Amino acid sequence: MSVLLWSVGATFVVSLMSLVGIITLGIKNKTFDKILLLLVGFSAGALMGGAFFHLIPEAVEESGIEFVTFIVVVGFVSFFLVERILHWRHCHEGHCDVHTFTYMSLIGDGIHNFIDGLIIAAGFSVDIRLGVITSVAVIAHELPQEIGDFAILVYGGFSKVKALFFNFLSAITAILGAVVGVFLFSLADVFSDFLVPFAAGGFIYIFASDLIPELHKEPKLVKSLLSFVMFLAGVALMIATKMIFEG
Repeated sequence: MSVLLWSVGATFVVSLMSLVGIITLGIKNKTFDKILLLLVGFSAGALMGGAFFHLIPEAVEESGIEFVTFIVVVGFVSFFLVERILHWRHCHEGHCDVHTFTYMSLIGDGIHNFIDGLIIAAGFSVDIRLGVITSVAVIAHELPQEIGDFAILVYGGFSKVKALFFNFLSAITAILGAVVGVFLFSLADVFSDFLVPFAAGGFIYIFASDLIPELHKEPKLVKSLLSFVMFLAGVALMIATKMIFEG
């Protein structure tokens, strides 16, 4: 029971990181709009770095390159299909109040957070100290990405309050992952072996087909270059977290 309580408590704290966007509520919409594309660039870089420097290498280490490559493609194609369906349902008349990539981001982030919950539960199942260390590492990794996730939702058409709410709903899938991880600890690796590369495929689809094209829409050279710098910053941050927490 103590392992379950530790795991659920830790993942709840991790989920609270999704509310980091609350700091923007005091910023005027006009001012926030000016920095929003920069945050989208940062998020695109963070998703790219997360997929290629965290999720895929971790999955290859566990399952081998051929299996991982196949599941990454399955994830990419699945997200493509889901977005096609969402786009047809919400935008078939040629107008979208909310871009479909917001929903794709929520799905991908929800899967990612579920995996984080599995990882945290696995840590606490082995040793309380290992669980705490794992939770701190996950928080350090999630905080900057949650900023980008919030920016994606607002840029895609959500209000700030709605973006906070749905980002939090996506984040609490970590708690579900923790519960599953505790009760099915022996099967946690099976879930992880499939979900990690699947999420990577989803992340690749989102940054490549949805976010980067949005960055290309900026007509002004200076703003475009600043967005590119933020994109590189997102990639660099994911590389840095890997070096710090994985040696």
